[in-house]
Amino acid sequence: MPTLGATGLRVHPLCLGGNVFGWTADEAQSFAVLDAYAAAGGNFVDTADSYSAWVPGNAGGDSEALLGRWMASRGNRDEMVIATKVGMWAAQPGLGAQNVRAAAEGSLRRLQTDRIDLYYAHEDDPGTPVAETVGAFDALVREGKVRHVAASNFGAARLRESLAVSDRDGLARYAALQPKYNLVARDGYEGELAGLCAAEGLACVPYAGLASGFLTGKYRPDGAQVDSARARGATSYLDERGARVLEALDAVAAAHDAPVAAVALAWLGAQPTVAAPIASARTPEQLAELLRAAELDLPAEELDRLGAASA
Repeated sequence: MPTLGATGLRVHPLCLGGNVFGWTADEAQSFAVLDAYAAAGGNFVDTADSYSAWVPGNAGGDSEALLGRWMASRGNRDEMVIATKVGMWAAQPGLGAQNVRAAAEGSLRRLQTDRIDLYYAHEDDPGTPVAETVGAFDALVREGKVRHVAASNFGAARLRESLAVSDRDGLARYAALQPKYNLVARDGYEGELAGLCAAEGLACVPYAGLASGFLTGKYRPDGAQVDSARARGATSYLDERGARVLEALDAVAAAHDAPVAAVALAWLGAQPTVAAPIASARTPEQLAELLRAAELDLPAEELDRLGAASA
């Protein structure tokens, strides 16, 4: 298992996304996926306090609560590395010190645990001074309620400032970055952010690794309909560039007798600074395809072919 940056945490090379828990996967389906992931050696699960408040009838915190019930029923909390987030939930927005504290306590209750392994600022909060946010995170680390802190959806300038303040004041510093990054969404991370992560020793744990399902290969220019809550986002990539990427993915997948989704995640996992891409699954069958990514060691020429197709 790769080590997550400077944290010392050993994590599976595929981080299981919890955004579907309580959304497109009900509790029984979610438990089945989590069981299959753990049985395959998986130990790294990503969720957030805001998942999945957008679903009618949900209140927010639904994914965390489901994950907490699963760990309690399986008695496996100590075997898991749990990441969750604060700052994007409308009920508890922002990164002010008071909200960070209250949100962490709520997440701990829902997860039925005494500590969060990796606690993300879900998005930047320009209205709150960096020093206030990192100070609030540091207090949670010192109390043992959080083991490591991280940032998601941050630009390079604010991430750099946050790290500088932590270093200046001797506070817990962000150990990982969770950006949107995949074969068809590269500009936001590659370049300044990737360079900053490399220079500062931050692990990259990218979300949307399959571009809302587009990189599974289910969405094609022939217009065939796919029954998915994320179909609209996936079909937005059906352009000339998307077709090139699918063609390259098909060729590499055929060469390895592997699912297209696994190849897309293997490309992502092979990129500099990336520790473990995040992907979610609604069924154990879907998960099995994604887990093949951990077994694929794509040669340089195939990585280059995929990169060129998506450039």
